[in-house]
Amino acid sequence: MKTLSLDAVRGLMIAAQGLQDDPKPRATKKAVRSIIRQMHILQIDTINVIARSPYLVLWSRLGDYNPRWLEDLLAEGALFEYWSHAACFLPIEEYALYRHLYSSWVGGRAHKWLDAHRSVAETVLDHVRANGETRSSDFERTDGQKTNWFNWKEEKIALEYLFYAGELMVRKRHNFQRIYDLRERVLAELEQPTEISMAEAHEQFVLNTIQALGVVKAEWIPDYFRLSKTDAKAAIQRLAQQERLMTVEVEGWRSPGYIHPDNRKRVEAAVKGKIPRSKTTFLSPFDPLVWDRARALDLFGFDYKIEVYTPAPKRKYGYFTLPILYNNALIGRLDPKAHRKEGIFEVKALHLEPGVVVDDALVAELKYALQACAAWHQTPQVIVRYATRPGLAKRLSD
Repeated sequence: MKTLSLDAVRGLMIAAQGLQDDPKPRATKKAVRSIIRQMHILQIDTINVIARSPYLVLWSRLGDYNPRWLEDLLAEGALFEYWSHAACFLPIEEYALYRHLYSSWVGGRAHKWLDAHRSVAETVLDHVRANGETRSSDFERTDGQKTNWFNWKEEKIALEYLFYAGELMVRKRHNFQRIYDLRERVLAELEQPTEISMAEAHEQFVLNTIQALGVVKAEWIPDYFRLSKTDAKAAIQRLAQQERLMTVEVEGWRSPGYIHPDNRKRVEAAVKGKIPRSKTTFLSPFDPLVWDRARALDLFGFDYKIEVYTPAPKRKYGYFTLPILYNNALIGRLDPKAHRKEGIFEVKALHLEPGVVVDDALVAELKYALQACAAWHQTPQVIVRYATRPGLAKRLSD
């Protein structure tokens, strides 16, 4: 196989992530499930100046769809929640891969707290056994303190740690709040998961990562599922020895890139110049294409940081900026806010990267994407307050 260009690697990663500009039928609930299975992972975040991150990640790929379908898939058992790259929605078919975390660093921390607070844990478990679906609000706070993100009541902590330890699972969500139930009840209709070793789980995580990213450097692999570098390296070596991985030379890379055997035909086509092209869209800060900031900088030359935790006077771009994907490049970022009552989709600022040429094609693509995003948010009026290029804000506003 000939050497891949970096443009080909970018296109292959975009296609592997479901962000290519292919004609797509109208989105369905089945399509939501399929794209999550394609990515293997959908990170959860609660920030809602616009749609929360998991919903936005799906919109970037599917366009107009009903956000309710994500919650339906969780309630129907097609998805489950657990810790992966972070807190995530995950395909139920991959549940067996995560069982080892019940006793690893995630579950281990939980077990320590539960052992130290056994009375509270048993009270909460007894309540769930007797009543089924349970939420934090089912327990009244009795210590006189006010509950907030940094001061949970003991029952809320117990629910979370019982969830991390695998004794509870998330049955569904209501207003994005978790509703818990016993693991055996949530998984009642699931066939008994196959027992696999931790080493086998690591191997599958590596394969899933390569499949989800198209072409990867070895150093990009651990972050996707937050494997340790040691575990990822050992899994890669075993997979290579078993001839379950393929490699390809990449322009400018010192070491070959890894590809999944299932992606071979697409890679061979890219070598011959048939490179997938991206749609024009906006990405969540927690989108798999950009959540590894080092990878985004290495492959796309895009230096990205989310500034929600940066004091307002020190922010360079804005509170919750969304990277802009256009023509296989990350060309800038915008700082949006959905004013739902007023029906306004406000872009406080739009920053393009140096060297980006503003022509009619780019303006048309950006305007279409903004209008589509605004319509999906049910805030149809688009107002762009500021853009780094003269006249661009006016051209993009309604």
